[in-house]
Amino acid sequence: MEQGNSSMRERLLARLPQPENLAAYREETESLLAKHEKALFWEKLMPLIFSGAALSIIVLTGSLWGPMANNVKTAFLILIFLSTIYTVSYNISRSKIDLLKEIKQLQLQVLEVQASLRKTGDE
Repeated sequence: MEQGNSSMRERLLARLPQPENLAAYREETESLLAKHEKALFWEKLMPLIFSGAALSIIVLTGSLWGPMANNVKTAFLILIFLSTIYTVSYNISRSKIDLLKEIKQLQLQVLEVQASLRKTGDE
């Protein structure tokens, strides 16, 4: 059982990036996360746009075109449906980025521990 755990440990450690410069890897990780956060901002904006358009359709056209109420309701429902889809997509992306952030923090901590162990081993 101990040998199986050791083998798994070695495989997991082998998958870790081995940067020569830990500070450069940290900066690269921060820029990657910042890029994802910026993209997520635009993804968050889409549900708001569709919800606003749906509200505008109901308020503006509902009061102007009473006989066309069925068309207005259909357009409203389509926009609300699209807004819901984009909201779910945003929440999934948000969860992915949060998970990526946690993994990168864990990787950095492991790399720092490895670096400190190498330093104490060299002394």
